[in-house]
Amino acid sequence: MLSIIVPAYNEEEVLYEFYRRITGVLEGLGLPYELVFVNDGSRDDTLALLESLSRQDDRVVVIDLSRNFGKEIAVSAGIDFARGEAIVIIDADLQDPPELIPALVEQWRNGYDNIYARRISRDGESIIKKTTSFLFYRFIRGMTQIDIPADTGDFRLLSRRAVDALKQLPERNRFMKGLYAWIGYPAIAVDYKRDPRYAGETKWNYWKLWNFALEGITSFTEIPLKLASYIGGFVAFMAFCYGAYIIVDTIVFGNDVAGYPSLIVTILFLGGIQLIFIGILGEYLGRAFSETKRRPLYFVNKIIKK
Repeated sequence: MLSIIVPAYNEEEVLYEFYRRITGVLEGLGLPYELVFVNDGSRDDTLALLESLSRQDDRVVVIDLSRNFGKEIAVSAGIDFARGEAIVIIDADLQDPPELIPALVEQWRNGYDNIYARRISRDGESIIKKTTSFLFYRFIRGMTQIDIPADTGDFRLLSRRAVDALKQLPERNRFMKGLYAWIGYPAIAVDYKRDPRYAGETKWNYWKLWNFALEGITSFTEIPLKLASYIGGFVAFMAFCYGAYIIVDTIVFGNDVAGYPSLIVTILFLGGIQLIFIGILGEYLGRAFSETKRRPLYFVNKIIKK
């Protein structure tokens, strides 16, 4: 059986069209399937529409979370409840075309465990978002020892053994794109062109994207901490050299009062560097604190089946 995991947050405008398109694709595959919708605390009529779909189609399962936990947790919840020998993760906004699923299934049948959809174009998105996304993926790949594929999202097919491996990862701060790569197993890309949203508005503003980037960096690399040590050592060495220069200059030429502007600039520069790296330490410490509390990832309000 094939399980389709669909995280949904305020997607009332697109749900029926998404259901129509994806069921048409899945019927053509000839495989038994289930549609696992995860309602991530939607505030519109998303849950009511999902309940209606569940009454019409016994292959529709609705996992209603107790509140909005975020997309990464919603995907994790879907993974926990999916029963298929393979699962497909896809958003409901139709930017990722359901018509690509047969190509993912074909590669699964060829023996791959992680078949990820790679974007070769991103229609309907701003130049700023395209540029920052392009730079982020390449930046994080350069900083980590994990080969996180560039230009990919959650849209992918995972085999049962890949799913079972993901379910063993207990961390609360979840950067799923890194986790998909961390588990290993044979992986392959399937290229596609990403469409604009069918309806509604994106839930990702630039502030959320920034925090998401921080999540990814701090979850899979300690390089910012090492960088703090390297820069701190370099600045300390330069300060030592400059101090030696001041001593020699004072002995040879005497002391004067000049240098007040350069002194203030140096103090402000060093203070700024210290605050930046205190912030980096705080990010890592905050995530470590979150992990030590061992809270559950999510709570389920109800599970809806026909």
